[in-house]
Amino acid sequence: MRAMILAAGFGSRLKPLTLSLPKPMFPVLNRPLLEHVLNYLSSQGIQDIIVNVHHLPDKIVEYFGDGTDFGVRLQFSREEEILGTAGGLKKAQSFLEKETFLVINSDVLTDIDLDKALSFHKEKKSCLTLVVRQDADPEKYEPIELADDGRITRFVNASIKNPPATTQRVMFTGIQIMEPEIFFRIPSGKFFGTAEDVFPAMIKEGLPVYGTLHEKYWIDMGTRETYIQAQADALDGKLSLKIKTSKTPEGPLIVPPVHIGKECEIAQDSQVGPYAVLGDGCRIRSGAVVENSILWEGVTIGSRATVKNSIIGSDVSVEQDANVTDTSRA
Repeated sequence: MRAMILAAGFGSRLKPLTLSLPKPMFPVLNRPLLEHVLNYLSSQGIQDIIVNVHHLPDKIVEYFGDGTDFGVRLQFSREEEILGTAGGLKKAQSFLEKETFLVINSDVLTDIDLDKALSFHKEKKSCLTLVVRQDADPEKYEPIELADDGRITRFVNASIKNPPATTQRVMFTGIQIMEPEIFFRIPSGKFFGTAEDVFPAMIKEGLPVYGTLHEKYWIDMGTRETYIQAQADALDGKLSLKIKTSKTPEGPLIVPPVHIGKECEIAQDSQVGPYAVLGDGCRIRSGAVVENSILWEGVTIGSRATVKNSIIGSDVSVEQDANVTDTSRA
C-alpha cells in the first residue's frame, strides 16, 4: 500500500516559529516531526510515500531527498498554490491511483495499528475509512457521528450538542484509507477540501464510508501545548520514537525526564527539567531554569532566566533574569 503525507499547510497556530521553519521540520526529541511520521509508516510496512509541500518546501525536500536515508522511497508533490487536502490528493493522483492507499496528516504522532484499520476497510468493502477515536471533548476537532456498524452518518457542526441515540460522536485522527474512485470526485487544479467538500457528499449519496475506532496513542501537534505534550509523552514512554540516545551531563541539577542534545553547556547551578528538551549546542547560564519546554538548537538562556511551558526557536537568546512562560519565541 502507498501513502500520502499532507504537509503543505502553513502551521498558522504555531506562528512565529513557522515563519522560518515549516511545521513538518519542527524537532521532536531533536529529530524532525516528518521523520517520525516516516518511521511510523515504515514500521507499518509502507515504504512508497509521497509528501505534498507548499510552505518553505525546500527545507523539507533538501533534508529528506529521495528517502533512502530513512528507509523509504519518497516523492514530493510541490504545490505552487496551496490546493487544500482534496486538491493536494488530486495532484498526486498518478502516484496513488493504482490501489487502495493511505493518507495521514504530517503533524500526527501515533502507534495505531494500520493493518487492523486496513482489514476493517476491506471487510466493510468501504470506499473511504477514517480512523477515529473517542475523546472526552470531540468538539475540539470536527466531530463525526458513527453508527453501531461503523458507518459514518455525518460530519457534525460542533454547535449541535445532542447526537442521535443510535450513534456515537467521535473525532477524526487525520488518518484515512481510500479507494482510487475518490479521484473522480475531486476537480483538478483548484482548492478543494476532503472533510469540507468530498466526504460529506459521499455520505449524503449513501456510499460506504466508515470509521474504525482505535484507542492507541495519538496526538495532533497543531498547537504549542500539544507540541510540548507530545514530547513529554515520549519522555514518559507513552510513545516509542526512534531517536538518538541522550547523554545526561554531570553536575547541573537535571530533573528527569529530559532529552539533551550534543555539545550543550549547562551551568552547575542551573536547573533543566522536568520535561525539558534541549537541541544541540544550547547554553544554559548560571541560575537559569528550563522546565516543560522545548529549546531548539543553538539557544542561549541567560543567567537567572526562567523558561516554562514554552518553545524557544533556533539560535534565540533569552536575556538574563527574564521570565518566559506559556509562549513561543523565534
